[in-house]
Amino acid sequence: MRNEPGDFGPEYVTPASVQAWLDRLRRKRAPAAERSEPVSTLEKATPSPPAPAPAVFARSAPRARRVLPLASILVTVALALAVWAASGFYRVQPDQVGLVLRFGELVETTGPGLNYHWPYPIEFVMLLRVTAVNQVKIGNGSVMQMLTGDENIVEATASISWRVKDPSKFLFNVYDPEGAVKLAGESAVRKIIGLNPIQSGLSDQRQKIADDARSLLQRILDSYDAGIQISQVQFQRVDPPLAVIDAFNDVQRARNETEAYRNDVLPRARAEADRVKQEAQVYREQAVNKARSDAERFNAFEASFAADPELTARRLYLDTMEEVLKSAGKFFVDSAGGPASPIVPYLPLPAPPPVLPELGAQPSKATP
Repeated sequence: MRNEPGDFGPEYVTPASVQAWLDRLRRKRAPAAERSEPVSTLEKATPSPPAPAPAVFARSAPRARRVLPLASILVTVALALAVWAASGFYRVQPDQVGLVLRFGELVETTGPGLNYHWPYPIEFVMLLRVTAVNQVKIGNGSVMQMLTGDENIVEATASISWRVKDPSKFLFNVYDPEGAVKLAGESAVRKIIGLNPIQSGLSDQRQKIADDARSLLQRILDSYDAGIQISQVQFQRVDPPLAVIDAFNDVQRARNETEAYRNDVLPRARAEADRVKQEAQVYREQAVNKARSDAERFNAFEASFAADPELTARRLYLDTMEEVLKSAGKFFVDSAGGPASPIVPYLPLPAPPPVLPELGAQPSKATP
């Protein structure tokens, strides 16, 4: 068999080819044998007779023995390429967003589900949670002293809730997003408290101050182009310093009592004022209606008097006497007309009280 590359197929082995192969093998082994033991001069001078090489017909190895290593390499390379290509599949969870970067440059934003990108090092993906609400405390959770608008000092602690609004801006525009939120939040809280008096922070206006701080903090982060959404700013404590907290509590207690008294007196005074207004309105309507009725009645009498003055005068006289005598307890009858007068004398007598007869008693006779 020949050892030259690219030489395939069977060939005949001749004695000359076998002798040449043995000579080459002997020359390779000779230096090792000389180092192992000395050889006499006689042995060196006497050449060994060549071994007879039988002339046989040798067949070369089948072609599959030379093709198999190449096929194995090709199969291994194909499997490696398949595994490398399959490494580009990735899954994005429902609360995540995938950012695909090609040689470090953002090329695509993927949503939840199974996705694919070119395998590393061509592309790689960064998974970012965008629905999670993060929380950071300003001042590392310790109490901070702040100056109010009326030049008083308060001790305050606050927490900030935030989440990712724009993933690409969040990852590439801000080096330390949490630190940026903490520093900007502390600045916003100090500014808003410095614009309000101390009583606003100690009363029910604390939530308004927190809302104003959230709006200011959102504007600051938007100016940074940070891709962060502020959900809430919550004050956990807003109190005067410990050295003067007792005096502030006394003032607050007095204000609360004043507020309670005001809330008790003002509603009653307003109710009384409303009642007086309603009564005056009713009286006004009654007086106006009565005046209009009297005016209409006078106009009617004027028209009647113009038509028949005597009859109208008689009617007015009778109406007036009726009104006057309506409340009189005695009646005077004019008997100047004599027995021919059409008026029958009448004197109303009080009715006697009823008397119930006793059982078995005889009815009494009336005395004439």
